Amino acid sequence: MDTNDLRVSRRGFLKLSAASATLAAAPPFIARAATTDDERAPVTAKVSLEVNGAPQALVLDTRTTLLDALREHMHLTGTKKGCDHGQCGACTVLVDGRRINSCLTLAVMHEGAKITTIEGLGTPERMHPMQAAFVKHDGYQCGYCTPGQICSAVGTLDEIRRDVPSHVTADIQARASLTRDELRERMSGNLCRCGAYSNIVEAITEVAGAGA
Repeated sequence: MDTNDLRVSRRGFLKLSAASATLAAAPPFIARAATTDDERAPVTAKVSLEVNGAPQALVLDTRTTLLDALREHMHLTGTKKGCDHGQCGACTVLVDGRRINSCLTLAVMHEGAKITTIEGLGTPERMHPMQAAFVKHDGYQCGYCTPGQICSAVGTLDEIRRDVPSHVTADIQARASLTRDELRERMSGNLCRCGAYSNIVEAITEVAGAGA
């Protein structure tokens, strides 16, 4: 063999070094069988719910959140999708009377549950007392968070009436009291970007005083 064939220029050496480094860093190839249509198909389940007093029977992808079931499958768009991480409270609904973040729970987890959204609380002609109080005290500005705020406020009053303590309750064995600190703590999971917090507290306080 001619020794000239073994000579490599500096540029050629750098190219060979770069190629070798790339191959060394590349992950090993793993052979995978082709995915069949059956393997790609989502797992579905039948879900029966009572939403705003009406029975609902759905067939859903088991990964569907309650929020998406309400908005995309039942077209109840009053419940809002905000952060989609359970941090803003815009998606709050009442499930069997208790408030939850519907973006953090799967619809299939609530088989047979009674769900109330903002549409089920009242109508423009016959508003729920909490809705009327929000209007009276201007407890909203842009209105995006308002459905979740109202559902959460209804759930808050229910908690207080059932003597459910919060993190600021001084005596968990005593009857729950309706103080501004209690309301602020219990409503702290619902964010209002417009800052209508003081008006919201006034609205809840009025409804609580009326016994609604």
